[in-house]
Amino acid sequence: MRTAAGVRVVGHGDRRRRARRRRILWGGGELLVTGGVLVLLLVVHQLWWTNREARQGAERKVAALEREWGPRADDPAPGAGAPTTRAPTTPTPTTPGPRTPNPSRQPSYTTAVRPRPSQAYAVLVIPRLGLRVPVAEGVGKADVLDKGYVGHYPGTQQPGQEGNFALAGHRNTHGEPFRYLPRLRRGDAVEVETRTATYTYDVDSVLPRTSAADSGVVRPVPRSLVRPGYGYREPGHYITLTTCTPEFTSRYRMAVWGTLVSVRPR
Repeated sequence: MRTAAGVRVVGHGDRRRRARRRRILWGGGELLVTGGVLVLLLVVHQLWWTNREARQGAERKVAALEREWGPRADDPAPGAGAPTTRAPTTPTPTTPGPRTPNPSRQPSYTTAVRPRPSQAYAVLVIPRLGLRVPVAEGVGKADVLDKGYVGHYPGTQQPGQEGNFALAGHRNTHGEPFRYLPRLRRGDAVEVETRTATYTYDVDSVLPRTSAADSGVVRPVPRSLVRPGYGYREPGHYITLTTCTPEFTSRYRMAVWGTLVSVRPR
C-alpha cells in the first residue's frame, strides 16, 4: 500500500506471500533434483548392477555344473600336456544349405530325465561371442532369464533330439547373454554341453526381426510365420536362439538358427 505522501509501504502480508513463493520454488527444485538422482540410480542399477550380479551368478552356476559332471573323458590328466584335437563324431557336411546329421549314425546321449522348471542343466557355449552361460528349463524372467541364464522353451526338444531345441536370453540388462547375438554368421559353432555329451550346431541363418508373437520360429521345423522366407522346410536336428530387438526394447524378436553337426560323449 502507499501513504498519503506516495511512499509504498510493504505489509506483512506481502512478505509472507513472497516467502511462501520462495519456499514453493525451493521445494520444487529439491524434488526435481531428488527425482533426477533416483532416475540416475535406477539406470545404474539396471545397466550395471543387475549385469554384474547376473553374470557372476551365471559364472558360478557354470562352475558348479562342471564340478558336478566331473572331467570329460578326453580331458588331459593333471600335469599332462595339451589335449590332441578331438575329431567330431560325424564329419561336418560341406554341402550348402541346412545340414542334418544321420540319426542312425549318431549315438544317443540325450538326457532321459526331463529337467525341473527353472533347473539349470546344460551350458551354452558360443566361441565367436566368448559366451559360456547356463541353460535352465523355462523362460520365466524372475527364476531364469533375470539370473543371467538362457532359458529353454518348454515343449521344444532337448539337445541332440530331432526337432527344435529353442532358447531365449536377455539382450540388455540382467547379464545380457545374447547382447551380441547379431554378430553370429553362417558356419559359426554353437555348442551345448550336458552331463552326458557336447552337441555342436553350425549356424545356418539369422532372422534379423520378426513379431514377438511369431511362434513359427520355435516350432519343430522352425520357420517364420511373419517372414516365411526364413526357416526350414524339412525335419532335422535344429537349435534356435531368440532375443529382443532392437536393443533396450522388447517390441520385436530376432532368431538365430543352426543345425546339429556332431555329438561328442562327455
